[in-house]
Amino acid sequence: MAALELRHLRYLLAVSEHGNFTRAAEELHISQPTLSQQIKQLERTVGVQLLDRTGRTVRLTDAGAVYTQHARRALRDLAAAERAVHDVHDLSRGHLRLGTTPTFTAYLIGPLTAELHTRHPGIGLTLTEMPQDHIEAALLADDLDLGIAFTGPHPPGVTSTPLFTETLSLVTAASRARSTPGPLPVHDLKDRQLALLSGDFATRSHIDAYFARHRTAPRVSVEANSIQALTEIVQRTSLATVLPDAVTHDHPHLDPVALDPPLPTRTVTLLHRQSAYRTAAARAFTELTHDLVRTRGYTSPL
Repeated sequence: MAALELRHLRYLLAVSEHGNFTRAAEELHISQPTLSQQIKQLERTVGVQLLDRTGRTVRLTDAGAVYTQHARRALRDLAAAERAVHDVHDLSRGHLRLGTTPTFTAYLIGPLTAELHTRHPGIGLTLTEMPQDHIEAALLADDLDLGIAFTGPHPPGVTSTPLFTETLSLVTAASRARSTPGPLPVHDLKDRQLALLSGDFATRSHIDAYFARHRTAPRVSVEANSIQALTEIVQRTSLATVLPDAVTHDHPHLDPVALDPPLPTRTVTLLHRQSAYRTAAARAFTELTHDLVRTRGYTSPL
């Protein structure tokens, strides 16, 4: 495929995404007449009209919609080929694009990044925090190399490797630890004030489903979209929260309290695109992730 044809593909995708020649030209840093001329040249080359220019916005024709699907795939595969060519197997350099759901930044990403830097200081890391469905979509689009999230169901083309089982508990300040041994009955929380993650966290949905299943409705006094904020609040108030047990491992001022019945566990997984080229950096990160999970004593997946 010639360089001119590659440019044509990028121009077509830009126009289809913006629905407007002017905005697409601004993004591409070319003039609008030049962009229009290049698209017309592409249409002459393929022998079919790809864009419908008659409405207020520019839309793909049926042929254009099919063509852009293949164009995206071709550009994605070419980008993967370039990374493969430049991959350095001695790990003296390289780059890893990692996506993770938010709760893992509180206890897993720090140790993983430190271990990566210690073992392979020449590997750069781009870390993006996002919901699990966004991670899966980014893997399929080849915008990420790996993702850390929870077990499926996953969309076709996304493969998961179990890492460990995540357990959650009620968390209080260590200074307010219970004198009564054993798990706390969940119904005892009906009069307890809690500080919980906000509803845009999957963990909050997990917690709410547990309370609903056991017909318990604690008073949620504080909602936060930051685990760090919750740990600071719990240390300084009488409020309790619900967090992964692994978070409290690194917080001596927090005390995990098991609930009865226990909160359901979740399997943490490493995600990748099934057909993706596995760079040396991705393979190295996968290996050190399994090593770190074993070293920290996280529960093996069932």
